[in-house]
Amino acid sequence: MSRVLRLDLEYDGAEFSGWAAQPGLRTVEGTLSAVLGVLLREPVRLVVAGRTDAGVHASGQVASLSTVSDLPAARILRGLAGLLPPDLSVSAVSEAAPGFDARRDAQARRYEYRVLCGPPSALRRGRVLHHPGPLDRGALNAAAALLVGTHDLRAFTPTRTEHVFFDRTVTISEWRSCGDELVFVIEADAFLRHMVRVVVGTLLLVGRGLWAAERVRPLLEGAPRGAAGPTAPAHPLTLVAVRYAPSGSAAG
Repeated sequence: MSRVLRLDLEYDGAEFSGWAAQPGLRTVEGTLSAVLGVLLREPVRLVVAGRTDAGVHASGQVASLSTVSDLPAARILRGLAGLLPPDLSVSAVSEAAPGFDARRDAQARRYEYRVLCGPPSALRRGRVLHHPGPLDRGALNAAAALLVGTHDLRAFTPTRTEHVFFDRTVTISEWRSCGDELVFVIEADAFLRHMVRVVVGTLLLVGRGLWAAERVRPLLEGAPRGAAGPTAPAHPLTLVAVRYAPSGSAAG
């Protein structure tokens, strides 16, 4: 009899070619599936809440899988700790309700993008976008606030895409101060490929005074990709949380 497991995990995306398994490339899915296959002694198919791109990190990623193995969750967790590489870790393995699907059942995903204005930081170079000049915090937040709501966001994803539906509902879009960093926080029901990075690249044009905040508004109505700003680098982006209905993933 099969059961469903939920895995809470984190990873440093610098040396991974994204989440999705790809022949000949080191990916999070490929690495985790291989280790789970050894532990459970069966082929493993993972379902993930958010498919991160190459170089993107995760501190609150969630995956699920169905297994016929009766190995206790606690032993799976210990086994993963001993077999996974240091840039990928699983913080929890739990029994999930029958039918739980980490992607389908997720109600929202939240990302953070970190920007450091001023002198560069050697220790944080793999986690922040260094921006040598000042940014207008008021203008950044005025533009970011326009994204809240349901919009056609095709302007923020590559023109060549597998997406066929471009409406997304954004519930949080704001810039926050975290010490000497500016952190863009965005939460939505789902994300398009490269969406956060293109949004950040666009908002930074506003923060630099090159665009008025209102120039973002028409981009939310199905404008083409070329109308938005550049794609910001991947390394300052982290998937920090996935939200589910209360007790939605718990067994029993």
